[in-house]
Amino acid sequence: MDTMSVNVATARPAACLAGARESARAFLECLVQPAIAAEAADTVVLVVSELVTNALRHGGGTCTLDLTAHTDSIEVSVRDRSPQAPRMRTPDLNGGTGGFGWPMVNRLARATAVTRRTAGGKTVSALLAR
Repeated sequence: MDTMSVNVATARPAACLAGARESARAFLECLVQPAIAAEAADTVVLVVSELVTNALRHGGGTCTLDLTAHTDSIEVSVRDRSPQAPRMRTPDLNGGTGGFGWPMVNRLARATAVTRRTAGGKTVSALLAR
């Protein structure tokens, strides 16, 4: 099992988000047995982008991204300081306030989970096909 952890902060949100995506791509490129298909890798990077964006926007300004490669799946986990779980809501088609990401993550993932941490905050995880 391969693992990687990346700390992300909002000092420069766009650069931090880009760094999280690049870290995910680098992690996926290092997987050898079995290597990950290009479409599956794109899905992992998309989910990383969405979960890190949500954590930075709604989770207190910093987060930690953890990636774990299992035999047939990739687990994306993002820890932040907010105890508030993501919620499904009607996407805002006119006001630009979002609402698309969490439903998209749930459609792309085999499973999602939100775990409250005893030290405060939460971990949002998505298990994706490899």
